[in-house]
Amino acid sequence: MEAEFKNQVIRLAWHDRTTFEDIEKRLGLSEKEVIRLMRAELKGSSFRLWRKRVSGRVTKHRKKFKSERKNLKAGRGAIREEE
Repeated sequence: MEAEFKNQVIRLAWHDRTTFEDIEKRLGLSEKEVIRLMRAELKGSSFRLWRKRVSGRVTKHRKKFKSERKNLKAGRGAIREEE
């Protein structure tokens, strides 16, 4: 794998608003492959920090993100009706 490609994957993986699905669509790497690359290319402490940030993060998974947005919008509507 060339260095420029690896750098692009790492940059996208660190970005909070870029989902794993987007990375797969753009670069052809699955979530497991991205994790494997991150583990190999980052220092141990940086990898652990990244994993802690993305584990369970709604914005890294398109399906979870859409579901969470829908819940937030529904919650706002309920608040406005009460006012």
